[in-house]
Amino acid sequence: MNGPTFRGRVERFWHRVTEGLQLNELWQQFRADARSSYRLYSQDVDIRPVAGEGRVGHVLHIAGQFLWAVLEKMTPARRVLLLVALVMILIPGSQWVWHAGREQMSADLPDLRLYGGLLLFALLIMEVGDRVVMKRDLQIAKEIQAWLLPPEPPAVPGLEIAFATRPANTVAGDYYDVFARPGAATFLLAVADVAGKSVPAAMLMATFQASLKTLSDTPGPLTELVSRINRYACTNSQNGRRFTTAWIAEYNPASRLLTYVNAGHNSPILLRRSGALERLEVGGMPLGVLEAPPYQSATVTLEPGDLLAAFTDGVIEAENDAHQQYGEERLLTMLRWGAGQTPASLLPWLLADIDRFVANAPQHDDITCMLIRAV
Repeated sequence: MNGPTFRGRVERFWHRVTEGLQLNELWQQFRADARSSYRLYSQDVDIRPVAGEGRVGHVLHIAGQFLWAVLEKMTPARRVLLLVALVMILIPGSQWVWHAGREQMSADLPDLRLYGGLLLFALLIMEVGDRVVMKRDLQIAKEIQAWLLPPEPPAVPGLEIAFATRPANTVAGDYYDVFARPGAATFLLAVADVAGKSVPAAMLMATFQASLKTLSDTPGPLTELVSRINRYACTNSQNGRRFTTAWIAEYNPASRLLTYVNAGHNSPILLRRSGALERLEVGGMPLGVLEAPPYQSATVTLEPGDLLAAFTDGVIEAENDAHQQYGEERLLTMLRWGAGQTPASLLPWLLADIDRFVANAPQHDDITCMLIRAV
């Protein structure tokens, strides 16, 4: 029995390397990775020209800053290793001649470029090792965060609900939830956005989720619940630098009344069956900024056919390559177009429209949207 052909082995090797991605998909992934790396390093580079500095000097100055931006993100030992490798690569072997009186001595220096390349390869292995460990930890954090968020909306009498989230990184600072309030015949709905992204925002999102679930056991009006959550948030907000915007509502199926508090969040859009538009903006300051700010609540009645959209700023601030934002007007157009559909069928169309608008531009912020339709 003949073994695999050389071509077959090459094809299997290439498929293993690329994980089945096409060339255009690999190019798009490379562009996204390159942009992400450039944003990481360029934030420490000042491209403003210095007085009296020529064009060549300006380019060298920027290159030096960029090199330092890379070095500062390594450990001291790896910085030395990188510098040694660069010197070995940039200085090839040559013959030096030294004159001392009448004697002439020559010495051949070995070509160190190969060894410099091996040092760079060793440095790459160490950096990849760190990345693998970090990726594994982030994957665990992602799984924990997914456990904190509801996999699907609960059955709420008189409402159809759908929600979805897309983190800008592995983990997100956005939060959404719908659950029955303990000891009451009502349901709590929440959409929140922690300032920042990635791991720090995700950790504060977890504390917000825990405080909301714990404090909702205490009876009282919605404004008191939000005030208690705010006091707890102030203990973790680093003097207001890590604040949270949130829209928290309480729905009573018997009366069809929705009472809400908007704590500095993007105003949810209520599209009435008649076509009238309302923005749910009554509330107060974001959570975690001040210890005792006043919060107000407002109440609306959800009639059959009404559509409510609660979202984070990642939806309307999604940007394309031309730095144009998706915007609230385009969101409204999609909501009006799909007003007669169920939230479960409309939400994928909305996310697909965001994808069409953004195209190949990188996602800068977490995207979360909750659609609620009264039936």
